[in-house]
Amino acid sequence: MKNMAKIFSLAMMIVVVAAAAALATPSTQIWIPSTDIQAFKTLHLDVDSYIRASSIGKSNGNTGRDPNIWDIGPLIGILPFDKIQAEVGFDILLNATSPNDNHPVMGNFKVGTPEDSLFKFSPAFAVGMYNIGPSNYGKVDFSVPNPYLRAAAITSGQNIAYALVARTLPIVGRISAGGYHGSQRALVDPNGHSANDGVLLSWDRTITELTDKLWLAVDYQGGNNVDGAVSFGAGWNFAKNVQVIFGYDIWKEKQLAGNNTFTVQLDVNYP
Repeated sequence: MKNMAKIFSLAMMIVVVAAAAALATPSTQIWIPSTDIQAFKTLHLDVDSYIRASSIGKSNGNTGRDPNIWDIGPLIGILPFDKIQAEVGFDILLNATSPNDNHPVMGNFKVGTPEDSLFKFSPAFAVGMYNIGPSNYGKVDFSVPNPYLRAAAITSGQNIAYALVARTLPIVGRISAGGYHGSQRALVDPNGHSANDGVLLSWDRTITELTDKLWLAVDYQGGNNVDGAVSFGAGWNFAKNVQVIFGYDIWKEKQLAGNNTFTVQLDVNYP
């Protein structure tokens, strides 16, 4: 109980000190969820930044710079089993737009099994949800001509459910595939029509031929909504429990998501 109290206190302190964020995420690749799950009692902290690659706005009629995005939040592993694992977490969600920031706290959870846990050569499985929270969609006026204003009003409360399967192949690396389904009103196309599902795909690999500290990944989230993107990047393990990822995100619907972004992501495990 004392250890759990210390972990909970550390999580609260981190959130209070660094309360600035943008998307509630479980364990991820660059952008999409992964089948990775935090080990039992392991506290994981994400500090992610998404900095616009251009000062010219794409989501607001080119009248100003699209907002940068920040994401910070803890996760913790909650199951003491090898074959079935689970994590829960939350994020402080802010991107300097209103009314999106009216509900800044969102949750996430994931349950799954690692590779080879069910039978020899069995893939990893994971199901979960993220961006869980109340939505502003009841206040959205779809007659507003600027699609960015519509997207900003309904980004919170996406309530995305997903399922993924992954397998690590010799030489090739890990291939992951799955799909997601979210709120019909929160995930829309630039015309305000529902676009609330799509595929999830990724490749990632530790480049052991050079060093076990270097990791590369590419991922894709389908759907003509604010979350649709192709992302790629590289991670470096500065310590056993500390990784920094440098990447680039190409947003499918720039009228909704804004211009492309450079991302820097700090991942820290405790203990």
